[in-house]
Amino acid sequence: MTATITIVGRTNVGKSTLFNRLTGKKRALVNDRPGVTRDRREGDATLYTYPFKLIDTAGLEQNDALQDLMWKQTEKAIQQADVILFLVDVRTGITPLDKEAGKKLRKANKTVILVANKSEGFLEPPQELYALGFGTPVLISAEHGLGMGDLFEVLKEYIVPEETDKSDEKKEVVFSDELIDIAIVGRPNVGKSTLINRIIGENRLLAGPMAGLTRDAISINWEYHGKKIRLTDTAGLRRHAKITDDLEKLSAADTRRSILLSHVVVLLLDADGILDKQDLTIARQVIEEGRALIIAVNKWDIVSNKKERISLLNERIESSLTQIKDIKTLTISARTGEGLDLLMKAILDIYAIWNTRISTGKLNRWLAEMIATNPPPLSATKRPIPLKYITQIKTRPPTFALFSSNPEKLPESYLRYLIKGLSSYLKIGSVPIRILMKKANNPYENKKKRR
Repeated sequence: MTATITIVGRTNVGKSTLFNRLTGKKRALVNDRPGVTRDRREGDATLYTYPFKLIDTAGLEQNDALQDLMWKQTEKAIQQADVILFLVDVRTGITPLDKEAGKKLRKANKTVILVANKSEGFLEPPQELYALGFGTPVLISAEHGLGMGDLFEVLKEYIVPEETDKSDEKKEVVFSDELIDIAIVGRPNVGKSTLINRIIGENRLLAGPMAGLTRDAISINWEYHGKKIRLTDTAGLRRHAKITDDLEKLSAADTRRSILLSHVVVLLLDADGILDKQDLTIARQVIEEGRALIIAVNKWDIVSNKKERISLLNERIESSLTQIKDIKTLTISARTGEGLDLLMKAILDIYAIWNTRISTGKLNRWLAEMIATNPPPLSATKRPIPLKYITQIKTRPPTFALFSSNPEKLPESYLRYLIKGLSSYLKIGSVPIRILMKKANNPYENKKKRR
């Protein structure tokens, strides 16, 4: 028997968009106008190849003559559900309708998972979401497919048969049915359009020696060794001070948006100008957004002093991009096709790393070793700042919560020590990771209050 999952929430939070993504078909009408869905809609859905029944419901509205009838339809869908996905809009924040929906769902006596949609750019859920009383929200973007791995983690006990549920000691598996978003970025005229044309094997994009041919981000769906790929060509990014034309400003904004919505970013460099100031600015932006980064040096076929150039590239990466170590770098030629197979392999490898999920047990064994090697600094009481435990709270990028009774006292230098150590321990140096400090509960606090 497959599980039944019902999506519930107020109007215009993206319920139908999520329904379409999980069913793989545009069955539900999607529009910015609220209240488009009025009846419940059922469909066969899959998440990472595991099937389940999905129900889309009408959005909760105020002062609507149809609201009572629509809610009755929603109640039937709730009764059918094994699990309810309570969808909210993280950008709008919690509204009175969200609170009303929460009250109704608590009375339903069903398993409710809070899902925060439209979360592009959010590293962790806003604190106000916890006030709804449904635990830690799952951050997703239904429109762009972000957060589906985290959604799978909370749903897998309902949709994965017991005999196929594997130990959490292993890394999260990335299945081939997911669309991998790859953005090609860089300065003007480094060969981004030429590279995509060569990869897909046709002159799909306008390419030439003139800078600025690409003005807006163009996405192309494609398959590589059974993997579904979306390649996005972007406008070249110049230094902000040099941009005066309004159209170029829009193009630059579109490129930055493409970085935010991608899974893997390939920063394309020109072999004649390796990693200048603007390249470093783009690379830092990719890392700050938590995207998986690969650096590819184009036009390598015309370079004569190859050893000197690659040595210069490595020196600049080591000195200027200290946020992460072991950034994957490749030399290619978009014109001849040299190195493109290695580039595609590197993209798939780093995408799998970006989806890494590590068990809490393994993480805490690592933490104990790090503390034994280099204890945290002393607090005001002359004792080391206590680090209680660490656990992973999300993927894409791998993000961890480190609990301490005095998290605000831990110096930034020690946190950097832990980040570098964890990156080395997990062998994921090419992907940015996050460690967020959290306050651990004091087990004696309630006892003190009772006294």
